[in-house]
Amino acid sequence: MAPRKLNVLVYTGAGSTVESVKHAIYSLRRLLSPNYAVIPITETVLLKEPWAPSCALLVFPGGADLGYCRVLNGEGNSLIAQYVRRGGSYLGFCAGGYYGSQRCEFEVGNKAMEVIGPRELAFFPGACRGGAFNGFQYNSEKGARAIRLSVAKDAFKGAGMLPDEFTSYYNGGGVFVKTSDESTDVESIASYVDDLDVDGGSLKSAVVYCKVGQGAAMLMGPHPEFAPVNLSPQYDVPGYDELIAKLKADDEARTSFLKASLRKLGLEVNQETSSVPSLSRLHLSSVVSSDVDDLLCSWDEIITKEEDEEFIKAEQDTFHLEKPSTRWSFSDLKKSLPPGDVDGHASESRDSSQATSEGMIDYSTILKRIVVHDEKWPEAKATPYFNHHAFYGSLQEYRRKDAQAEEWGDYLMYGEVVTSTNTLLEKNYRLLSKLPSGFTLAATTQVAGRGRGSNVWVSPAGSLIMSTVINHPGHLAASRPIVFIQYLAAIAIVEAVKSYDRGYEDLPVRLKWPNDIYARDPTKPADEPSSYVKIGGILANCAYSSGSYQVVLGIGLNATNARPTTSLDALLPPHLPPFLIERLLARLLTRLEVLYKTFVRRGFTRELEAAYYAHWLHGRQVVTLEAQGGVRARIVGITGDWGLLKAEELGHDDRPTGRMWALQSDENSFDFFRGLIKRKL
Repeated sequence: MAPRKLNVLVYTGAGSTVESVKHAIYSLRRLLSPNYAVIPITETVLLKEPWAPSCALLVFPGGADLGYCRVLNGEGNSLIAQYVRRGGSYLGFCAGGYYGSQRCEFEVGNKAMEVIGPRELAFFPGACRGGAFNGFQYNSEKGARAIRLSVAKDAFKGAGMLPDEFTSYYNGGGVFVKTSDESTDVESIASYVDDLDVDGGSLKSAVVYCKVGQGAAMLMGPHPEFAPVNLSPQYDVPGYDELIAKLKADDEARTSFLKASLRKLGLEVNQETSSVPSLSRLHLSSVVSSDVDDLLCSWDEIITKEEDEEFIKAEQDTFHLEKPSTRWSFSDLKKSLPPGDVDGHASESRDSSQATSEGMIDYSTILKRIVVHDEKWPEAKATPYFNHHAFYGSLQEYRRKDAQAEEWGDYLMYGEVVTSTNTLLEKNYRLLSKLPSGFTLAATTQVAGRGRGSNVWVSPAGSLIMSTVINHPGHLAASRPIVFIQYLAAIAIVEAVKSYDRGYEDLPVRLKWPNDIYARDPTKPADEPSSYVKIGGILANCAYSSGSYQVVLGIGLNATNARPTTSLDALLPPHLPPFLIERLLARLLTRLEVLYKTFVRRGFTRELEAAYYAHWLHGRQVVTLEAQGGVRARIVGITGDWGLLKAEELGHDDRPTGRMWALQSDENSFDFFRGLIKRKL
C-alpha cells in the first residue's frame, strides 16, 4: 500500500528560528487544511524516519542555514535531494532559500556576519546573494522591512487572479543569481522592485522555481508566509508600525501569491483561506440529567470559588463552570466582551471571551468554559453540530443489544471547537483524576489535534473526535497489560461501524497494527486490486495514581468528511443512509465497554485475538527487518504478553526457518513497518 502524500513537513531543527517556524505553520495550515496535515519535524525525523513516501511538501523556514548544514550535510541532504528528484516538492523561505541554492553568499565583506560557501542541495544552479537589503541583525526586527515584489504572471498559468505586484515582509533574505544561462529548468517567478544593496543580476529574482528531476523546488528570499496579523509592535524599531500597516493593506495580494505558489508546487489549496476558529464552550451532560450534580460533588475539592463564580484551575487549563440560566448574565457578558463592545452578541456555541484576531493564538491562556446541564440535555441552538437527544437515545438503544454496556457514555462533555480532546483531559490531571471510566469528551473540530509521536491527524468537521477515560486497576497491569487497550479500541471501531445498523456489515473497514483504521479506497475501480487508505487513528495516554492507571483513549475517525483521505460515508452503497456522528459515537462506546469488561475478566482471550485478526490488514504480510541486515519475516499475529508483532523468519526460498521473532516499532511516526526491532521468542 503506497501511502497518499498528505503530509506537509516543516523543519524545526537546528538553524531554524521559532518565529519563522510559527509563521510557516500558521500560513500553511490556513491555506492547506483539511487536505494536508502540516507537521513540524526535526533533523532526527529527516535522518531516521521514512518520511518521504507520505510527504507532499518539505518546507525549510527562516533561520541560519549553517545550522541546517551542520546537522544535514551528507546523509540528510542526500535523502532530501533524492526525495525531490523522485517527484517531491521543496519550499525554502529566506534561510531555506539560501540552503537550497548551489552557493550561499551572505554579507560578503562583513567579517562579523559573512557566510560564503557551496551548498549540497543545489536545487538552484547559482548563488543566493544577500542580504538583498542592508541592515539585517540576527534575532532582531531592526533590519525588517516591507518590500515590493513584481510577479511573473506567465509562470502561473491557470492560477486565477494574481496581482502584478504585492508587498511582503523581508528580513535578511537573498536574491537568486544564476551562474550560467545553460539551465532551462529555472523560472524567476517574482522579482524585487526596489534597488538592491547587492548585485542581483538583470532579473533581481526574489522567488525562483526549479525543476529537479521529477520534482521541484521553490526558493524565496523574502517571507510571504509572514502574515501581518501575527506581527507585534516593536517599540525600539523606528517605522515598524508603518511596516505592519503596509503589509495589512496588501494582505490579500500576498495571500493570492502564496496560494498560487503552492499550487505550482502541485498542492491542492483551499479556495477560501481557512479562518482560525474560536474555541467553543464545553457542554457537560448526562444520560440522566440530575446525575450531573453527583459528578460535580465528586469535583468539590478541585473547585475554587471567586466572587460567586466556580473554577477548576488545572495544570494546563482553567475551566469556568457555568449554568445555562446564568451564562448570559450582564456581568458575565461584560467580562467576556472585548473592551468597548457593549452591544456585542455572543453566539450560542462559540466562546465570546476569545480574541477575534485571525492570528496565532496561545490556547492555553484562554479560559475554558463548561456549561453544566443538570436539568435537561443541551438544546440544538447551543450545540448545532451535535444532537444530544440522538446520542443518548442511540446509547440506550445499543445498550439493549449489549447487556454488558451499562455506564460508558453516561457522562458526556461536548465542544464544537476544542484544542484537543486528549490534551484537555490528559494535561489537566486535577480534573482527570476525578473522572469515572467511560467519561467521554467529544468535539466537532480540533485546532490542536495530536497524533502518535510528532504526527498530526487532520480532524476537520465531519470527523468523529472523542477521548474516553478508562481507569484500569493497577493490580491488573501484569496480567491485563495496558497496551492491549488500543487493540480493543481498534476492534471496537470496526465492530461499531459494521453493527451501526442493518446493512452496514460488509463495509470494507480494517485495522492496521498498532493503532490505525483503514478503509478500502472507494476511488479505485472495482476491477483493480484493493487499495486501503487511512481514515482514523487511536492515541492512548496514561497516568498512574491511587492504585489505578488512568488511560485517556483518543479516537479520530473520518465519518462524513471525504478529506483528507476518504470517509465512512464514501463507502456506503446508495441505498444506505449516511452515518450520524452521534449514533456512531454511542455505538463505539457500547462496543468498547463490552470489550474492555471482557478483557478485565478474562484477559486478551483467543476470542478477542481472533476478532483482532478478523479485521487486520497484515495476515501473512512479509516485512524486512532493516536493522537486522535485511532478514525477511512473515507476520503471523501478536504476542500474548505485550502485544508485539509475532513473525516467523523466512529463508532465501521464503520457507520458514523455524525461528520466531517478536517485533516492536522503533517509535517512528510515519511507517511502523520500517525500522522494526526484533527479539527472539
